[in-house]
Amino acid sequence: MGTSTIFSKGDFEEDWLQLASGGSAQVFRVRHKKWRTGYVVKCFLGLQRDPTFDRTSLDFLREEAAKMEKVKFQHIASVYGICDSPVGIVMEHAASGSLEKTLPTHQMTWQLKSRVIHETSLAMNFLHSLKPPLLHLNLKPGNILLDAHMHVKISDYGLFKWMETSSGLPYIERSALRGSLSYVAPEMLLQSTNLPGTKCDVYSFGIVMWEILTQKKAYAGASVVTVIMGTAAGERPSLDLLCEDWPGERQQVVNLMKRCWDQEPKKRPSFADISVEMEMLLSLIHSPVVGLKKEHLSRKTSIRPTVSGSRENSKDGLALSQQTSNTDGDNDKDSYSSSQNEVESLESFIMSEEAVKSLENNPGLLHLTVAQGNFEKVASLLREGADVNWKIPCSYTALILAVQKRSLGIISLLLKHGADAGMADKDGWTPLHFVAQNGDDRIARLLLDHRANVDAQELDGWTPLHLASQNNFENVVRVLLSRQADPNVQESEGRTALHVAAYYGQVRLVKMLASQGADVEKKQQNHRTPLHVAVEKGKFRVVQHLLKNGAAVDCVDQNHCSPLHLAVSKGKYLICEILVRYGADVDLRTDKGWTPLHLASLKGHVEIIRLLVDSHAQVNTRGSLDWTPLHLAMRYSEEEVVVELLRRGADPNSTENGGWTPLHLAVQRGTLPGTVSLLDYKADVNSKNKVGWTPTHLAVLRGNVPIVKALLRAGARLEVVDGTGCTPLQLALRGQKQSIVDLLLGKESSEANSLSGEA
Repeated sequence: MGTSTIFSKGDFEEDWLQLASGGSAQVFRVRHKKWRTGYVVKCFLGLQRDPTFDRTSLDFLREEAAKMEKVKFQHIASVYGICDSPVGIVMEHAASGSLEKTLPTHQMTWQLKSRVIHETSLAMNFLHSLKPPLLHLNLKPGNILLDAHMHVKISDYGLFKWMETSSGLPYIERSALRGSLSYVAPEMLLQSTNLPGTKCDVYSFGIVMWEILTQKKAYAGASVVTVIMGTAAGERPSLDLLCEDWPGERQQVVNLMKRCWDQEPKKRPSFADISVEMEMLLSLIHSPVVGLKKEHLSRKTSIRPTVSGSRENSKDGLALSQQTSNTDGDNDKDSYSSSQNEVESLESFIMSEEAVKSLENNPGLLHLTVAQGNFEKVASLLREGADVNWKIPCSYTALILAVQKRSLGIISLLLKHGADAGMADKDGWTPLHFVAQNGDDRIARLLLDHRANVDAQELDGWTPLHLASQNNFENVVRVLLSRQADPNVQESEGRTALHVAAYYGQVRLVKMLASQGADVEKKQQNHRTPLHVAVEKGKFRVVQHLLKNGAAVDCVDQNHCSPLHLAVSKGKYLICEILVRYGADVDLRTDKGWTPLHLASLKGHVEIIRLLVDSHAQVNTRGSLDWTPLHLAMRYSEEEVVVELLRRGADPNSTENGGWTPLHLAVQRGTLPGTVSLLDYKADVNSKNKVGWTPTHLAVLRGNVPIVKALLRAGARLEVVDGTGCTPLQLALRGQKQSIVDLLLGKESSEANSLSGEA
């Protein structure tokens, strides 16, 4: 194998950064002086402490490192040699650190967890495929490194013999010292004198799988004796911590994990089998789940001060429910009641001892008398020279308080004494904004007569017209428009007043705004028009009016999603019907390639499927990953959706980019009715996906006897081998599925007898 490359401390820059420290080693990040590249040096503490360490041990380490340098695989950390001072292995640096550090600190998605499991199995399969097999025997999250893109790099492989020779400690004691006892196979605990085999690594992998799935530490807090006795007795980490809201492949991943940690080594799968099975599951886990972004608009309300003077969040419609008018904007009494509650709260704030003490020389007395509605006292204070535009700590002027109190006489009095009709609070709300919240058009006219800015924008860009449209105050909207309010002003998210009215289904306001120059094609930041918004919220009458007024039926948002895509996704049949009647393109694709028929098939809307196909939608169109509507229906919907698509000409033998046909998906999902329906429409029972599995292989893996029988009746061939050379019968034998073994053996026997009889 040759000799290993030897590095010394002087080859690296002086600032060694410690990344980890354990009972037997320390890990440092270093930078090579000449090569200008970062590496990791794993230093073995036992060798550093004893300056007279055995030279044989160092030579043995060099020999093992030389072998490790030859191992090159994308999911195995490359070894570049050894460092002689301090003594350690020089290897590839993984930017994201170890899986041990990642599990407790990061929220890993199901897809990422599955990928890490799969890539670990690929690395271990590579090591075990070498001649002779290279055992790891210390597989644990601490030795599974992750690069900058969270891809796996296995480290510390091939050191078992050296550690055994250099430490002089038995395997169990070394494992206990390294904190690796949880990953030791039971046969090593029970018969520690036996040489370990490949199935020891498979057991460790099973425990690692559990830790990845749960993001917990196996046997956390348990003593060494408890772990040894429990493992030897067949106890394993609890399955109760496994989440129930995982995808449909959850149970198969759990079953694979349980087979890996089986008490009997012979019953554990090989890494060749594990990697193929995980590849299949990963392809399904990454299958397309179509989710269109929902339109969300928090009801805009004023921010009222509390006794402490703190400010509540105006975006939180739930926290301010007592201030929020009816969601559909058709109950003005609720709006009036909310403003009254707000004024009472304001009065409590202004009259509070804390507020009065904070107002030197009582400059806030004017606010107090306004909140109390005392006209005579207000007039007296103004004659005495009270500052009409002074703001209390919450930044409200006396005019804002009067508007909220809806005291028309006091408002008029304040304006005559120079109150600024456009002076805003610290959130940008002018008196006119508050009018748009309480709906008093008399006050709106009065403020506008005194030069209030009709298009004033608060901090989020909302104008009084936005607010009045939200709250369905037609009277205020009419006044604002008559005073040349611009209906096309956009707030911070790009919404106009027409977007807001469409969102809340305010049909009469939509008509009024459109008739006064509101642009029905105006786009928000996400490129959605008022038609998108009305469709997504299911406001049929608004949709109807916008279409009649020339709204483009095939306008698309930033994800190239049309109103028809949204209507289909929401299952709004009547809206779909009117969109189609106005000429909507039934084969228009989103940026992911989804047509409306894909979405209808995914969501299971049979009536909409009929509407789309009757309108000449392409039933076999391909979307993301080459999935057809039938693939999506078979994966996510009910049998009636599958049957409807088949009746309409869907191809039962179309393949997505992993080679999966709808029949593969039906078998994987475990649906016998779906399987039978596809077979009735001439689905190919012997088609192979990219890993070589036929539907029969999948049915055997799932242990589904009724589906195996259905496939056999349809002519499934038992001699077909998968990518690893296994027939369905061999898979059943390996998986200990005796009922299926008997079924397949009986089938083979009957076929042999039949052939004999023919002869």
